[in-house]
Amino acid sequence: MYAPERQQEILRLAREGGRVDVLSLAEEFQVTAETVRRDLKALDRAGLVRRVHGGAIPAGRLDFEPDLAERDAVAADEKQRIARAALAELPGGEGAGSGSVILDAGTTAVRLAAEIPLEAELTVVTHGLPVAARLADHPGLKLHLVGGRIRRRTRAAVDDWALRAYREINADVLFLATNGFSLDGGLTTPDLAEAAVKRALIAAARRVVLLADSAKFGQQHFARFGELSDVDLLITDTGLSPDDALALERAGTEVVRA
Repeated sequence: MYAPERQQEILRLAREGGRVDVLSLAEEFQVTAETVRRDLKALDRAGLVRRVHGGAIPAGRLDFEPDLAERDAVAADEKQRIARAALAELPGGEGAGSGSVILDAGTTAVRLAAEIPLEAELTVVTHGLPVAARLADHPGLKLHLVGGRIRRRTRAAVDDWALRAYREINADVLFLATNGFSLDGGLTTPDLAEAAVKRALIAAARRVVLLADSAKFGQQHFARFGELSDVDLLITDTGLSPDDALALERAGTEVVRA
């Protein structure tokens, strides 16, 4: 297959799947990873795709926001490992401590909520409806659901009501979600209203734990809500390379690769 034919097929796969990654393309086309990177560079220069860490997304999709079910299906195993590792960051230790936490809206946060043991004694605050639904029957939890306008795509409360509630909170730990994170781009998400709430979350907690699978590293979206320096600990998966993890730690963020 000639390079233009391969590039056309790469573009088709990117548009159909929303993202392509270098290693999978190299295996599919039986070429080297470097050849794929050259193809992606050519497509990026032509304005047809945008390069992201490990692959590319179609041009015009930088701020595309899949719905909750689609996002939950992406990197499911990695998100489950991240959620289990995050249990150790609950106040008082794994599963059985006391204290206060904020759970951001997000598919990995929902998985963390599902992992919290029934015997846990915590005060939990969230503006994510799926997170609250997972925790509603826990007898030892004091669960607070923050209200506001509900975004259908994320099932999260946003706008003034949510912002006012979080200004009144001083929690021990925040488990934060993001659509993208990078050393130069910081923490980003497609929606301005969601970004405003995430900024309020960061201000409302003494410790910030970012739960983000490695595919989000290098991605940048429209609304920037924080810097990596705002994050005390990043829990991600082993798809984040040791070199990238070291670069993040040198910038001041502890990294756990689950």
